[in-house]
Formats: sequence, C-alpha cells, structure tokens
Amino acid sequence: MGNKNHTQHGKIKLWSGRTSTVFSIMLVLFVFGLLMFVEYHSYMATHKMQERIAYQVDLNAETSEEEALALRDELLTLDYVKSVDYISADEAARLFSIQLEEDILTLLDSVNPLYPTLMVTLKAGNNPTKMMEVQKRFEKEVNTYTNVDGVTYHESMLNDLSQIFYKLSWFLIIFVVLLLFVSVALISTTIKISIFSNRHTIRTMSMVGAKMGFITRPFLWRSVIYGFLGALFATILMYGVIYVFNKQFHLALFHPRYFEGYIFMVAAIFVIGIAISMIATYFSVHRHIRKNNEYN
Repeated sequence: MGNKNHTQHGKIKLWSGRTSTVFSIMLVLFVFGLLMFVEYHSYMATHKMQERIAYQVDLNAETSEEEALALRDELLTLDYVKSVDYISADEAARLFSIQLEEDILTLLDSVNPLYPTLMVTLKAGNNPTKMMEVQKRFEKEVNTYTNVDGVTYHESMLNDLSQIFYKLSWFLIIFVVLLLFVSVALISTTIKISIFSNRHTIRTMSMVGAKMGFITRPFLWRSVIYGFLGALFATILMYGVIYVFNKQFHLALFHPRYFEGYIFMVAAIFVIGIAISMIATYFSVHRHIRKNNEYN
C-alpha cells in the first residue's frame, strides 16, 4: 500500500514538474513575443512615417519643364529615392491658392512668384535610425545640380522619429536580454523537479559507467518537447491577446503586409523556446551528475 501511494505521489510530482516547466517556458515566450510584436510595429510605423516625409527640391526660375522632368528621371535612378513628383510653377500657384482660399495671381496682378519644384520621398531602408545619413547624402547630391536652389524638409520630425525608434529599440533589446537570462534560471529550476524524479535512474546509469552524453540525451529530447509545447501555447495566447486588442481598438494588425513579419516572430518563438529549454536542461542534468559523482 505504501509503495502504491509512493508511486502515485511520484507520478503526480513528475506531472507537476512537466506542467510547471511548460508553463514557465510559455510565460517567458509570451512576454518575449509581445516585445517582438511591439518592436516590429514600432519599426513599421517609423519606417512608414519616414517614407512619407516630403523633401522639396526648389528649382530656379530659369528651369524649363523639360529640364525639370529630366532631373526628376535622374533622381529616380538613385537607389534610395522612392518617388519624385514634379510641380510646375502654375501648379504650385494653384495649390497655394487653394490653401490661401484666394487666387494668388489676382492678388499679385497675374505675377507668379513661385518656382517649379520636385517633391521627393526617400526609402527608409532596413534601419530607420540611419535615415539621417540617407537624407544628408541626398541633400549633398541634389545641391550639385546647377538648376537647384536648395532642399527643404521637416528636419525636426526626422530627428524625432529616429530618436524615438533608437531609444525604444535599445530599451527592448536590453529587456529581452535580461528576460532570456531570467528565463534560463527560471526554467532550470522547474526542470530540476523533473530531473529529481529520475534521480535513481541517473545514479544507476552513472554507476554502470554510462557516459554523460548518453545520460543527457533522453532529457534533451524531452526538453525539445517542453520547448515546443511552451512555444505553441505562448503563440496561441499571444494571438488571442493581439486579436482582442485589434478588435477592441479597430486596428489593422492582421493586414497581409504584416504576415511575413509575424511568420518570422513565430519561428523565433519556437527556436528560442526549444533552445532555452535544451540549454537549461543540459546544465541542470550535468550539474546533477557532477554532484552525484562528488557524493559517490
């Protein structure tokens, strides 16, 4: 009767250890996934806003329409230029009159003081913090043309966007690194429960001369399962939270343009989940075996 109760207690303890291990991995990966989600969408938002900043290339009054169009086509050949729109002097006067709500030509006796311009947008690239370098390069190249008077843009907005993304990225990177260290320690503690329930098997295998790798291998395969299940549950939980958040605030978080990023995030969650589970298991088993050898 006593052996039966002891066996049942051992099974309960084993299942408790497995459940707590998977649960710990799930919580860590859930937080990690949300951090990746925030970082990804901050990148996308910064990227989108930077590519909407218009750079106004002012042309001098002697520039003909043919020369302006030729310059537009030449700027489009630059690898960091996204789009170029030509605005003639007459079109500029019409747009200015709409904003002023009065005909500017009538006010100035049919004299148009505006010059033709090119409105340019640049590609943000893979790293939004380097947008300032692209802007400086563009400004330097454009000012080499004789019919260009200068380039104007919202420099403060560009600086603010780069600084916000830079600070947020470093904060999330530091937080993720700390989270990974804590997660390995946390998962190591929960895995010890599973290893402790198999301590007699480990000791017996050590006594008959089994090598460290042979003893560790079954635990590593089991850790792969723990990591996979933890990642699976974390992904499901994260999807549920994002779905509720998206529905509550009427966002477009499930737009097809984000799917590629989401696939990468899910893959990263599974890889990291399995990796930290295997690392924690490896060190826990080796530590346990070394202690047994020292005790013996």
